[in-house]
Amino acid sequence: MANIAHYRSLYILVKRLFDILLPYGALYISSLTYGVPWNEQYAMLGILGGFVFMAANQFYGSYDNWRGRSMFDTVKMLCKAWGATLSTLIIFVFLLKQSYDFSRVVFLLWSLLTLLTVLFFRYMSRRALRFLFKRGFAVKKIAIAGGGNGGRYLIKLFGNNPCFGYIITGLYDNDPALLSKSVDGVTVCGNLEQVSADAQRGIFEELYLCLPLGEEKNIVTILNQLSQTTAIVKYVPDLFAFDLLYAKLIDMHGLPVISLYDSPMSSPLFRVLKRVEDLLITLLILLIIWPVMLMIAIGVKLTSPGPIFYRQTRIGWNGKPFTILKFRSMPVDLEKNSVVWGSASQKMTTKFGQFIRSTSLDELPQLLNVLAGDMSIVGPRPERDIFIANISAEVPHYMQRHMVKAGITGWAQINGFRGDTSLKKRVECDLFYITNWSLSFDMKIIFRTAFGGWKSGFGLQTH
Repeated sequence: MANIAHYRSLYILVKRLFDILLPYGALYISSLTYGVPWNEQYAMLGILGGFVFMAANQFYGSYDNWRGRSMFDTVKMLCKAWGATLSTLIIFVFLLKQSYDFSRVVFLLWSLLTLLTVLFFRYMSRRALRFLFKRGFAVKKIAIAGGGNGGRYLIKLFGNNPCFGYIITGLYDNDPALLSKSVDGVTVCGNLEQVSADAQRGIFEELYLCLPLGEEKNIVTILNQLSQTTAIVKYVPDLFAFDLLYAKLIDMHGLPVISLYDSPMSSPLFRVLKRVEDLLITLLILLIIWPVMLMIAIGVKLTSPGPIFYRQTRIGWNGKPFTILKFRSMPVDLEKNSVVWGSASQKMTTKFGQFIRSTSLDELPQLLNVLAGDMSIVGPRPERDIFIANISAEVPHYMQRHMVKAGITGWAQINGFRGDTSLKKRVECDLFYITNWSLSFDMKIIFRTAFGGWKSGFGLQTH
């Protein structure tokens, strides 16, 4: 165990030294490349940059819990750390009134070269670690207490990802039916009383407590016993006891709180940003396509008697009803007698209406709903008020879709769940969007809708 810990510590030490030395070396290369003489000012900037970069990486957690971290998260951490480093150095140089002593071109080259080099180093080091882990070198020995859903989930997670560098040495559970048997390929080597004894013998370095919430007594006992050992203990909340698929852990003045049903857009600031995004994009689209909308309006009027727009009550943000607009594609009063959910593809349309419906051009007036504030460009597609009660009773979490404004397009639609497809899958996509909302996520959905939607008529139809 000591040797494995030594290798892990050595790896972190190498990363720290690399982060300290890289800015100095990259700045030296940048100055030579541009032909600027190397002097004391550049040397001091390189040294200071190295130590600030290392401190920033420490602050952002780049050196902690690196096992199992995705490359995407690593890139985000490094970009934040290097951005903070550059900001600190710029402020420092400005306050000392030495900004004119440095070449802007050299500074720009240095910024790019350092970031690209450290990303390449991290990527190659991950590849090297994967190679070593798969061959059993420097792996971390772990154990799991609890053979329930949480324990089984960890077994599959670590088993499917050998690149994490974890090897499961045993599973512990008080269920007599599991003793000496195998759970997903891992042997149950004892009950919970055996955990402390095996920890003292060095059978494992790290224990994952995956006991249900009702096992407080056993959890406290195990924690008290392991306090006399050097084993690392991590508690895995029983996320399977409740439906916490979209829960988030937040910190409230030092108190960890699990936010069960929430969204980034619960923040007034983010709602303002979302509204600004909607207005800018909608105005830009209308500026481009207003002639198309005008021609469609004329086509509707000439091919079928009745109004240009089809109005329908839908349920939007906070469960409030609003009137959605579409170009009318059906004869007037077609739904006067009855409305059946799931019959979108069977509805009678005019010839021109069939064209605009198949291409989703009938949905364009919803841009006016966005301007009015009833809808957003991106969000869950709104459903008719007459269907909500039945659907919400049958589909779990359905009403959570109304935590945000309804959208013209959404994550569910670009993933193929639209129209008369699976409501459960659609809700899963909508809740994923709500939980992980960001402006960049919206841009991704808009981009995929714009450049992929025309092939399938956008597929935005609802009932």
